[in-house]
Amino acid sequence: MNYRPLGKTGIEVSEISLGTWQVGGKWGDPFDFKSAEKILNTAVDGGVNFIDTADVYGNEIGQSETAVGKLIKSRSEKIYVASKCGRQLNPHVNEAYQPAVLRKFVEDSLQRMGLETIDLIQLHCPPTEVYYRPEIFELFERLKEEGKIQHLGVSVEKVEEALKAIEFENVETVQIIFNMFRQRPSELFFEQAKKKNIGILARVPLASGLLTGKFSKDSTFGKDDHRFFNRNGELFDKGETFSGVDYQTGLDAVEELKGILKDQNMAQMALKWILNHDAISCVIPGASRPDQVDSNLAALTATNLTREQTIAIDKVYESKIKPAVHHLW
Repeated sequence: MNYRPLGKTGIEVSEISLGTWQVGGKWGDPFDFKSAEKILNTAVDGGVNFIDTADVYGNEIGQSETAVGKLIKSRSEKIYVASKCGRQLNPHVNEAYQPAVLRKFVEDSLQRMGLETIDLIQLHCPPTEVYYRPEIFELFERLKEEGKIQHLGVSVEKVEEALKAIEFENVETVQIIFNMFRQRPSELFFEQAKKKNIGILARVPLASGLLTGKFSKDSTFGKDDHRFFNRNGELFDKGETFSGVDYQTGLDAVEELKGILKDQNMAQMALKWILNHDAISCVIPGASRPDQVDSNLAALTATNLTREQTIAIDKVYESKIKPAVHHLW
């Protein structure tokens, strides 16, 4: 495993870490704590020292956090935990974001995980207006002084939100969608993040599985899987599902990518492509089985992309993907 600085936090994180949106099973399946335990331990066995969770991950509030907390207690290694708060709010609107409510979310997360402090707490894709409210960010200074959190970050949908968030001095990390099908962050945002020494967590690295190259027009998804019900943003930002790319358009682009990558493992090359950007602190692919963790970690020792391949990949983005999504996020 290789480790990179997480911005100005002073933490060194595994280049490939673990996101836990679907750690207890496939999206839509009942949460399976035994499965989650196997996945989490496989990751740590492979050198992962950073785990990203959220209070809303799981079929019920706190299931993923509870599993992560059990892991921390069972391992001797130093494992950094990032969680998120805000998405419990219903309706999820700017007015619902209040310091007292967010404080309660953080304290509940601490209790569920059995921790005295959270290494990194992140606002969980709040409405854009929240980034213009200093009192929200001030709350986390108080929580830091109380020892309940160590660092503050944000998880964002849009580049504009990321740029606004890092105007606040106490924001140390940004979690953002970045992959072969979502390249806009590598422009102005990466440049500004470097200037301010902001840690960047790349989420949705495989575009909800599209970039594994394993899907076809005949692939089906369960009714409770966001890839089935959220393609047009019915329940949350559609950019979270297939990175906002139209499914057939994505399949067409993937076929071109397969021709470029030939016999190389497509998912591993997709992770490698992200890590070739030095602004990235780590990539946080999810996993619903232990073997998926192993496959993700194998990207570290996979053959590097050639310069010619990288140029060809970017051309696929420019021609197939950029016109439809680049301006949206």
